Amino acid sequence: MRCYANQLSSELNKELKPFYLVFGEEPFQEAQCVQQIRDVAKQQGFDEVIKFTLMQGFDWQEIIAQYQSMSLFSARTIIELDLNQQKPGVIGSNTFKKVVELVNPDTILIIKGAKASQEVQRGAWFKALDKLGVFVPCYPLTGSHVKRWLDDQCQRLSLNMQNDAKVSLINATEGNLLACFQELEKLSLLHGNALITQQLVMQGLLNQAKFDIFDLSDALLNGHAEQAIKVLNKLASDNTEVVSILWAITKELNTLISVQLGLLNGEPIANLFKQKAIWKNQQGPVQNAINRLNMHTLEQINSDVALFDASYKQGNLIAPYQALAHICIKFCQPLNIPMPCHAVN
Repeated sequence: MRCYANQLSSELNKELKPFYLVFGEEPFQEAQCVQQIRDVAKQQGFDEVIKFTLMQGFDWQEIIAQYQSMSLFSARTIIELDLNQQKPGVIGSNTFKKVVELVNPDTILIIKGAKASQEVQRGAWFKALDKLGVFVPCYPLTGSHVKRWLDDQCQRLSLNMQNDAKVSLINATEGNLLACFQELEKLSLLHGNALITQQLVMQGLLNQAKFDIFDLSDALLNGHAEQAIKVLNKLASDNTEVVSILWAITKELNTLISVQLGLLNGEPIANLFKQKAIWKNQQGPVQNAINRLNMHTLEQINSDVALFDASYKQGNLIAPYQALAHICIKFCQPLNIPMPCHAVN
């Protein structure tokens, strides 16, 4: 069953399904949807969360084993599988079909992935999961959809924001939902339910640190390695959350991969900019990155990002900012040394 991101809350209040397919090109929406599922499931006794990330050599049998096993810590379990922008392949597809046959009321399987094309949605594994579960597509938001999303977030945070203040915030964050949400959280903490004016919003934006995550994105797209490391150093000194920095890197990487694939399929760059909701002032930097980074290089960076994500979640990174620096440099220039990723003994 298809359920759009803005409808998920209502759907979860009806009943929990055994399977959730959260697919799309908007990482913040995807993360919010997964968190909503977790929160509602926790209220119903799903206390344990087990995470897997699809990487080279992944053992699909672990999914079956975990799905069938009884938890030592909780009566009910959530299994999260991140497909890491990949397709499940034959073994993965058969695993999903097997899981449907073993449907377990005490286990919820959440599958996260890239945009689900019509080809993917026609697959037998996808149809089998979708028949008993919920498919949540997370599309990039533009125009009135961004405004509607912002209205929903203001309602959740009990923010009383003037319309011109909302417009200013949307324009300042340029469709970056994570940045927009972070500003809303700051406004909520600072002003509670008081009226939020355009002046208050602009004052908050002007008071930001000299460098922020937007500066990092610009440096990566334009291939400015020295500037990227300078911004990363500032973010590290400000104790910026690693996951926020990784989100920004992943967002730009996914955009570049998507555009490169479109170009390889013969689509005009102007059409791709429109399809991917790339704002006019970002089209130049994205074009610079596309000219500099071929698909092979982007796939290498994607592998490093996946390794970083999995290692960080497992607590196996002793120097996460150093590993992020490695990824940033790779955006800007060739780098043939492995990413610093050391296991903690």
